[in-house]
Amino acid sequence: MRLLIITLCISIVSFTGYGQTKSASKNSISIQTGYNRGYGIMASYSIHHIAEGLPGNLRLSFGMNWMNPGNASNARKIFINNATNGVPEKKGTSLDFRADYMMPYKLLNFKNTYFVFGPRYSSFKANFNYVGGNENFDVTTKQWGIGLGLETYFKMNSKLDLSLSTGLDYFFNSTLKGHDTSYSPNNDNINARKDNQNNNTPFNYKDTNKAIKQPQFMPRIMVGVLYRL
Repeated sequence: MRLLIITLCISIVSFTGYGQTKSASKNSISIQTGYNRGYGIMASYSIHHIAEGLPGNLRLSFGMNWMNPGNASNARKIFINNATNGVPEKKGTSLDFRADYMMPYKLLNFKNTYFVFGPRYSSFKANFNYVGGNENFDVTTKQWGIGLGLETYFKMNSKLDLSLSTGLDYFFNSTLKGHDTSYSPNNDNINARKDNQNNNTPFNYKDTNKAIKQPQFMPRIMVGVLYRL
């Protein structure tokens, strides 16, 4: 992760310097909010016209999303025990980092539309609290992914644009960790709990992935504003 951040920072400096000397590149910052498998908000920094002869922009973004973390009853069985006492409370959040290449794309009569695509990285946490049951634990995972979408910008004035975006991200399965237990996609699991309703067969990754709604398919519809620096 540190290597990724360093690489992206170097890219910003390099492209910015090139733009100032060769193509009068302009930079912008933006914020978007809306639906991202739940409520989401995203802040971005964009480099316009990243290189001479190469159309499009480079954008680096950071976002936070609030979403349904999964089934509280099954999460408890899979990560702790088969107890059923307590009133369950649950919440889920994900932090995501993304890099997008924004390629100009002609869509109907919209003048400023882009086809966007690039890599994704997500840090997800689900919290399950059983009030009166003396259990409160997190399930976490970190995932790489890919994404694509369409975005359209409408000029409001010389500095501000209104943005509308839609897209879909896909995150690859990764190890889910909680309490003193973890489940991996290859079922190299640590301290897997047993299902007392299925002949005490140990739970596996398929069971866990069904109970915990980690990021996987993440549809996105957002609106925001862009400010030209």
